[in-house]
Amino acid sequence: MDAMDSNLKGMAVVIMGVCGSGKSTIGNMLAKVLNCSFLDADDFHPESNKDKMKRGIALSDKDRIPWLETLRNALREHLLSNNTVVLGCSALQKNYREILRSADPNYEHGSFESMVKFVLLDARAEVIAARLEKRAAEGNHFMPPNLLQSQLDSLQLDPSEGILKVDATQSPDDTVNGIQALIF
Repeated sequence: MDAMDSNLKGMAVVIMGVCGSGKSTIGNMLAKVLNCSFLDADDFHPESNKDKMKRGIALSDKDRIPWLETLRNALREHLLSNNTVVLGCSALQKNYREILRSADPNYEHGSFESMVKFVLLDARAEVIAARLEKRAAEGNHFMPPNLLQSQLDSLQLDPSEGILKVDATQSPDDTVNGIQALIF
């Protein structure tokens, strides 16, 4: 692990995707393997955002931008301390990812060259919908399944960004191994 740790200093890995794709599960597991901190973006939402989502109201940019700026600042603290961090965050749109990339103090807007790397947990809509229905039945999340379509509609993927993709229908262990293989 020492050799791997020396390569990790000052990097942020954002595990991204729609609700139900596995960001918290995979992000936690990856952080344990990498021996670094895990931040769950959901923990940074103000109550007003959580209340909207509970009521089935999609967030607007007015809701999201301050939240993303808070996440960017949290990532920057880790990067400036030369630490590695994993963040689980939807990061559905290119402009949202640009805010997170700017956690790297040397980032040049639009270059996509950053110490902040993005990994998309990719799965078919019906797989994710089934996960959300299960979570809703268990009362384990504030995001109702009916917001999945708005998230799928919001997802923007630009090949020039270099977003890494992994199959989120694999076992969690295989997904984490796949991420490690892509990043290192």
